[in-house]
Amino acid sequence: MIESKKIIIDDLDIKILKILTKNGAISHRQIAKDLERSPVTISKHIKELEDKGIIEGYTTTINYENLGYDILALIELTISQGKMLDVEKDIAQHPNIFAVYDITGTYDAVILSRFKTRTELSELLKIINSKDYVVRTNTHIILNTIKEGTDFEKLSNFKDL
Repeated sequence: MIESKKIIIDDLDIKILKILTKNGAISHRQIAKDLERSPVTISKHIKELEDKGIIEGYTTTINYENLGYDILALIELTISQGKMLDVEKDIAQHPNIFAVYDITGTYDAVILSRFKTRTELSELLKIINSKDYVVRTNTHIILNTIKEGTDFEKLSNFKDL
């Protein structure tokens, strides 16, 4: 059983999450068969996981490099005058940006973005640097992705190094 933020899930919920993270398109009937439970029980548990906000949606994993988006950039931002949230919300609207995080340390925020060309990246940086309250940016081009994403099964079974 896992308890976090006052949300309690049981062992069956964990088993269901492990299956769904490997294949979000699997049918409730197949999950029920795999776990030797009734489809009604599985559907009820999945609905509860959705209602609790644990399952937020179902998605397809896209290989963006195969679509030509092979430039991945991490952009650090320093933002002034307490306008961090306003600037972040504004910047987050750009279609090449797929993540915006508040952070601690030297910078105030980190942005992750994808591009087909260096010119597109350059254009985004000019847009960001022209925003009021953006003091400076520091951009990193990500050369190789060693690991991306979290494996719920491994995470939920992790004990210690």
